Amino acid sequence: MPLFSRRAVAAASALALAVGLAGCATASGPGSAPALPSDDPTATAQLHAAWLDDGRAVGIVTEGSSTCVPMADEPTYADGVLTVELADPEGQACTKDLVPRASVVTLPSGVDPAAGLSIVVTGTYAGEADLEGDDALTGVPGDPTEYLPSAGWFDSGALVILTWGSSTCLPVAESVTATGPSDVTAVFATPPADQVCTADIAPRVLVTAVDGLQEQSGAHLTLQGDKFDGVRIPIAG
Repeated sequence: MPLFSRRAVAAASALALAVGLAGCATASGPGSAPALPSDDPTATAQLHAAWLDDGRAVGIVTEGSSTCVPMADEPTYADGVLTVELADPEGQACTKDLVPRASVVTLPSGVDPAAGLSIVVTGTYAGEADLEGDDALTGVPGDPTEYLPSAGWFDSGALVILTWGSSTCLPVAESVTATGPSDVTAVFATPPADQVCTADIAPRVLVTAVDGLQEQSGAHLTLQGDKFDGVRIPIAG
């Protein structure tokens, strides 16, 4: 991972294994590393991105506080370029840690996941990222999500995992490991029996790194524990 520090991804993984990470936004092939937010309105940063939700969405990976995931405005699309604004949530106290986190952006109609996508981010995290096309993605941007788990690579050995459910009861990963030449297994903890959750359905995001995987192309992810026992999904990108 030459551009996005594996140490930073490992820090995000460690935090996620303890408390989970939420990507609350408007709801790929690799990009390159984001910089910290800048007060310079002309400053830009290269970003990471990953295909999610079978091509209906992307996860845009930035670096900053784990408790203040950037919010995405409504994206626009024209001539193969997706433009979206990312900004930190207003009026929210943020921890001072520095980790990669992902904002989920639902793609508008007209995007063709098989053809690839250029992403231009404006706002606090201004920058650009490119996603290679993926013929295996069969979701149609603009169509409603099916609320199924999904995952996508955003760099060598680093991926974004998306699940759906209550925004107040995040799944807690106990481990994310390579369990075969092209297989990754994420084990989630069983939630407490007395846990009370809101009835909303929101995207929940885990940014993590995997060591020891021999073949990233065509890799699959198996989700175990919590409500995901036995779910096996392809990792896009």
